Amino acid sequence: MKRLIFAGSLLLASGTAGLADGLFWVVGNRATGRCNIVTSNPVIIGDIWFGDGPYKSRADAKLARSTIRACPAVTPDEEKDEDGSN
Repeated sequence: MKRLIFAGSLLLASGTAGLADGLFWVVGNRATGRCNIVTSNPVIIGDIWFGDGPYKSRADAKLARSTIRACPAVTPDEEKDEDGSN
């Protein structure tokens, strides 16, 4: 009985961790040569060559993106477009 309760609680804990909402990641996209901020955990394959995060807010992700050497600087126009699309 204890094993069943332990297994159930372990399954519940792992399931709730996978459903975390409101998190942001910074991903490097080789095809565009840019770093994007996404809201789902990235899969590192193909054109996506790195992922960093998770961050609790978009502002934290933007700050992190500005400190990553592989990410080119974002122009004010690009930042305005990014903020307007979400």
